[in-house]
Amino acid sequence: MQTKEKQIIECVPNFSEGRDMGVVKAITDAIEQAGGVKLLDVDPGEATNRTVVTFVGEPAQVVEAAFQGVKRAAELIDMRHHHGAHPRMGATDVLPLIPVSGITLEECAALARELAERIARELAVPCYCYEAAAFTPERRNLAVCREGEYEALQEKLTTPGKQPDYMPEPVDDHMGHILRTGCTAVGARDFLIAVNFNLNTTSTRRANAIAFDVREKGRPVREGHPITGKPKRDAEGNIIMQPGTLKCTKAIGWYIDEYGIAQVSMNMTNLSVTPLHVAFDEVCRCAQLRGIRVTGTEIVGLIPKKTLVDAGRYFLQKQNRSTGIPEADLLKIAIKSMGLNDLKPFNPREKVIEYLLEDAEEPKNARLVDLTAKAFAEETSRESPAPGGGTIAAYMGALAAALGTMVANLSSHKAGWDERCPEFAAWADRGQTLMTQLLHLVDKDTEAFNRIMDAFGMPKKTDEDKAARADAIQKATLYAAEVPLQTMKTALQTMDICRAMATDGNPASVSDAGVGALAARAAVLGAGLNVRINASQLKDRAKAEALIAEANALMLEANKAEEEILRITEEKISR
Repeated sequence: MQTKEKQIIECVPNFSEGRDMGVVKAITDAIEQAGGVKLLDVDPGEATNRTVVTFVGEPAQVVEAAFQGVKRAAELIDMRHHHGAHPRMGATDVLPLIPVSGITLEECAALARELAERIARELAVPCYCYEAAAFTPERRNLAVCREGEYEALQEKLTTPGKQPDYMPEPVDDHMGHILRTGCTAVGARDFLIAVNFNLNTTSTRRANAIAFDVREKGRPVREGHPITGKPKRDAEGNIIMQPGTLKCTKAIGWYIDEYGIAQVSMNMTNLSVTPLHVAFDEVCRCAQLRGIRVTGTEIVGLIPKKTLVDAGRYFLQKQNRSTGIPEADLLKIAIKSMGLNDLKPFNPREKVIEYLLEDAEEPKNARLVDLTAKAFAEETSRESPAPGGGTIAAYMGALAAALGTMVANLSSHKAGWDERCPEFAAWADRGQTLMTQLLHLVDKDTEAFNRIMDAFGMPKKTDEDKAARADAIQKATLYAAEVPLQTMKTALQTMDICRAMATDGNPASVSDAGVGALAARAAVLGAGLNVRINASQLKDRAKAEALIAEANALMLEANKAEEEILRITEEKISR
């Protein structure tokens, strides 16, 4: 039962209606009413007669919301009467799924194909699969799928090689419906970040020069003068380009009257190839070569948390500092390093997708880990049976990880030990991961107890009621034994950090490593008691004995580890 990063994807459907706000509202209502997603943005355009909608959530909920949006659009938009400045071929023109966290582009592509098949089957709307979801290389390009736009749709439906990837069968029986709804391109692409780099100049020409230095497309190779010379062409007559230094980026320079400065405005289309922090440093380098400074960065729209976390780690590594610090501290480093506060205050709670989702969730019971230390102790002391020993065991494990991490960070920053910083930073990173997992288990343990109470509260009037209640009690009891077992396994891993820090860490902090070992042992043994008491209530005795045997083995291992670490600690203190 490993703690995993929450899976979040973004969906940005484009609907072929930008003038009738009643229709747009009906579509976005259908998306929100599907449940489990957060609507982030609705951007209608009158000239294009098109609305771009952005919403996020967990994969299953986003896919369902997308389907409901397509369904409502198919009911309300008649493509036979649609006119607008933007290319289009359907009521829902494009429907990309975008990985934000905890999920890969390939997994999003698989979801996109499943969604396209369902749309064609259940809604009788033909679908192309494009970008990462494409079945053929040429269809990765949306323009290939949309060739001829809506007006060419009827011909493409019957032309081999041009037909959509998924069509209702038989297509002739659905032709009237298809001519009204058009066709949809469903795909998967990487997250796109729009970012502006602020310059200490008002010169658009110089900003453009920097943009051409870095953007993937680069600049034309010219004959004679590098600026005014005639562009060189190859044998086919195509302009020869000198590529820029940053892959998967598009950029131009412009002047912003509101700020009184020029900017390099950039779209970053694949953050795994070119992360934000790499682009920032490269723009800084190219600007400096032209006598210009980058004074800060402006993020347009929203970003995944990983973008800032990775940036914080990058800048700390450049300073030869430990990256094993809390997430909030990593974000502060990123914000300061890239000057995200340059033009206006930058609040991660308003710009990071994961935080917006967290804040949008309806408050249920307050998380124990969000309480103050005093309030946590007071809550534990009350007459309610939860939080109890299993919860406290998980928290002691988190404190063990925190102490080991503290010693690692102190050691990484010790004078004269600079060359060992990567070694200690690796331990600190591991400690932060374990601490996060154990803090998650703090609330998981209380949740496990509450599941048992809920099961006991189920009705027991009929034989069916009694059977369902008994089954639910057994499942909840098994879960209540498995959660503290995971606490034991995770807390035991903190012993590795404490042992390494007692042996090789800053000698002045060896007692902290010793206390960490004491806390880790208490966590393992305390969680072990909870495994045993819950396993004793299981009717499946084979499963119960296996759980108890595994818990006993972990407890013995924790005792040995604590004894070893305390011996090392005593030896260091006695020197």
